[in-house]
Amino acid sequence: MIVIGIDPGLARVGYGVIAVTNRKPQPICYGCIETGKDLRASERLVQIYNELTVVFEKYPPAEVAVEKLFFSKNITSAMNVSEARGVILLLAEQQKIPVSEYTPNQVKQAITGSGSADKRQMQEMIMRLLHLPEIPKPDDAADGLSIALCHIHMMR
Repeated sequence: MIVIGIDPGLARVGYGVIAVTNRKPQPICYGCIETGKDLRASERLVQIYNELTVVFEKYPPAEVAVEKLFFSKNITSAMNVSEARGVILLLAEQQKIPVSEYTPNQVKQAITGSGSADKRQMQEMIMRLLHLPEIPKPDDAADGLSIALCHIHMMR
């Protein structure tokens, strides 16, 4: 079974692809879709849709896990993230792939055992849990792997 974890954003969408074989998670790939500031928002959303479609086609997921929107003081940023999330949810629904959503605290709790873990702690744990030779870069890709692994833990 393949799970794709996605950390949504308009400028950067991190993703992590993990296969579960014999109840053991194995990282397949991870990366980041980066959209240019010079593009209109609609063009950026199309780019996210197209590039994630390629990932879904190359690594057909049984399930997708997406980080829930975290509202902060920056409403403009929250709106951009919600638009990107909409594109991601649309893509998964079009392909009839079940989607689960997790808050940042749920992801931190599942990976480190603490909902207040910092980014560095999360990255170290992902590296260890997935037996990676180094911390995944960029940070958004590590977040995508964290979200996928969180979902795998929750499924158990």
